[in-house]
Amino acid sequence: MTEPAWPKEAEEFFRKGYEAQMAGDFDAAIAHYKQSLEIYPTAEAHTFLGWTYSFQGRYDDAIRECEIAITVDPDFGNPYNDIGAYLIEIGRHDEAIPWLKKAITARRYEARHYPHFNLSRVLVKQGKTHEAIREIKRALEIEPGYTLAYRELHRLLGQLN
Repeated sequence: MTEPAWPKEAEEFFRKGYEAQMAGDFDAAIAHYKQSLEIYPTAEAHTFLGWTYSFQGRYDDAIRECEIAITVDPDFGNPYNDIGAYLIEIGRHDEAIPWLKKAITARRYEARHYPHFNLSRVLVKQGKTHEAIREIKRALEIEPGYTLAYRELHRLLGQLN
C-alpha cells in the first residue's frame, strides 16, 4: 500500500521543522511542525513535534503528540517507541514495556532496533541483565552498526564476569 502524497506546502513546513530541530531552534521547529499539521495532519509531523517537545523536557506534551500520531496512523512505529522512551526518561519504566513491544511489531517502522534497545534499558532497571542482553543482540541483528548498543552490550557482559 502506498502512502498518500503530502501537499507540497505541508511537506516543506515539515522539512523546515526538522532542519530547525536539528539546529537546536526548538521554538521554530515547533512552529513549523504545527504549520505542517494545520495543512495536512500526519503521524510523522505529530511524532516529530513530540520529539521536539521532549528536547525541551516537555514529556507530557511529547507523549500526547505521539498518541495523536497513533490515531492518525496506527501502523507507524516511531510514536510507540518514542512514548516508551519518554516514559523511561521520566522513570515510568514498567509503563514503557507495552509501548516498546508495539513498536517492535509495528507494520511501518524503519528503525526497529530502537525499541529493542529501549526495552533493554527497562530490563536493566529491573535487574534482568540476561534478558537485556538478548534485546541488545536483537537490536544489533537489525542494525549491526548501532554503536551505542555495542557499548551497552560490552558493559553488561562485563558485569556478568
